Amino acid sequence: MNTVAPAQAAGGPVIHAAPPRPSYIPPFGLRTVIGCLGMLLAVHVAGFNEHVTEIGLSDIRGAMHIGHDEGTWVIAIYEAFNIAAMAFTPWFYMTFSIYRFSIFMTAALALFSIPAPFMPDVTSLCILRAFQGLAGGCLPPVLMTVMLKYLPPQIRVFGIGGYAMSATFGPNLGLPLEAFWFEHVGWHWLYWEIIPTAALAIIMMAYGLPRDPMHFERFEKFNWLGILVGLPAICSLVIVLYQGDRLDWFRSPVITDLAFWGGAAFIVFVINEAYHPSPYFRIQYWRSRNIQASLLSLVGILAICSIMGNIPATYLEAVRGYRPIQAAPVSLVVALPQLIMLPLIAAICNRRRVDCRFVLAGGMLCLAGAAWLGTWLTVDWVRDNFYLIQILQVFGQPMTVIPTLMLATMAMGPADGPFISGMVNMLKGLANAVAFALFGALTRRREQYHSTMLLDHHGTHQLALQGMGDPIGGQLAATSPDSAHVARNTLQVFHTYVHEQALVLALNDIYYILIWVCLGYAVMNLVLPRRVYPPQAPSPDTPAR
Repeated sequence: MNTVAPAQAAGGPVIHAAPPRPSYIPPFGLRTVIGCLGMLLAVHVAGFNEHVTEIGLSDIRGAMHIGHDEGTWVIAIYEAFNIAAMAFTPWFYMTFSIYRFSIFMTAALALFSIPAPFMPDVTSLCILRAFQGLAGGCLPPVLMTVMLKYLPPQIRVFGIGGYAMSATFGPNLGLPLEAFWFEHVGWHWLYWEIIPTAALAIIMMAYGLPRDPMHFERFEKFNWLGILVGLPAICSLVIVLYQGDRLDWFRSPVITDLAFWGGAAFIVFVINEAYHPSPYFRIQYWRSRNIQASLLSLVGILAICSIMGNIPATYLEAVRGYRPIQAAPVSLVVALPQLIMLPLIAAICNRRRVDCRFVLAGGMLCLAGAAWLGTWLTVDWVRDNFYLIQILQVFGQPMTVIPTLMLATMAMGPADGPFISGMVNMLKGLANAVAFALFGALTRRREQYHSTMLLDHHGTHQLALQGMGDPIGGQLAATSPDSAHVARNTLQVFHTYVHEQALVLALNDIYYILIWVCLGYAVMNLVLPRRVYPPQAPSPDTPAR
């Protein structure tokens, strides 16, 4: 007899008891481990395809003769379909089976990358990347379900740690991979680098994942309105986030129309999901305090981590003139230790005496400390100055992501997994879009403010500064006998210095904002969510449920 957890009495969602173990799932062993690792590798393949091509966009644009504005649409279209796919994936893998769905989508992701470098124009490339985004977005929700469904309770938290690698390890490895492929192999491999790893992932999944049956009878209650309204709604809102700052937000009719119609369609989608008998995810889960806190925290934490990863790359490229291969060690400092830190934090959170909310708060303090160190950024910094900031993120990222996922998943029953995985992964993808929009808007606006203030102070105090002479003009005087040419070069160098200083001050402002955001999340997660415990193996004396 199924029982209902106490969360229902507290106004939370209905949490169903675990159903009987299906006969097609073999006992846990090496074969299951290989299947789960293959699924994890497939998700990293999708992540590399996303991050490497995004970071290497400038190199791809140069090789394919694509303009800057057109290139931004390549990223926006891919991300829009990637995030939208995450919302609808659970329904499809429950229908076509995890085994078949995962292998098909991984193969499609790899095959779509083969013709990508040979697309004749931007339109055809955007269409191809849209299909690739759909295929790549289908894999992370499957990974979450695989880790929760096929792993025994006593190591399920380690499965959550493996899933967390897609949010910590993969994004930080994108910059080094882009640098390696472009500098040493060729720009085509920015697309093709996923092919061998995708083939290996397919082999591992084909061998290890249980061959669950298909359920085509689910099409009798297919949620047509949900997908016809939800897919364009999510795509529209994601494109608004990726293109809003470049098009000056609501001064652009494109952004205004996408935001209005996309927002209206999303409202219809949410109402439909609340009442449809076969929803893609259950809106009722938001009644739970743990779901509210964990999903809000997930978006915020991943956005914070993304912004803190963008700041060093932006500074080193714009101010110091670094190529990706020169900035790669900064990302590797965060990426490689995750292979140790994620299992370690998972082991700590898997102890019943450890409250994961305090681990999460400690991680937010680490990120706040990293942001505080970043406020000392000056134009004299080089790559080595960022290492201490990155080391704090080595601890902060897994300490925040793993407890957040625990709060989202451990409060639910096994039968609720497919409904929560789509919501979690859609918000996980949306966090990258939010980070992109916030970082672009804050950087541009704060840089314009500081540039205006610097030029205003220079004009106001110009007479007082004359006593210091003209060091720029003095150094450039010997380069040309033409005084007008020297004056133009002097003015250009002066504006370069102003631009660099304004950008550094803007990045300082972002670091200051992140400090308070991190502290706010630390307090919120100590107050709002209820404590959850790691799952334990059922004892022989436990009555059947």
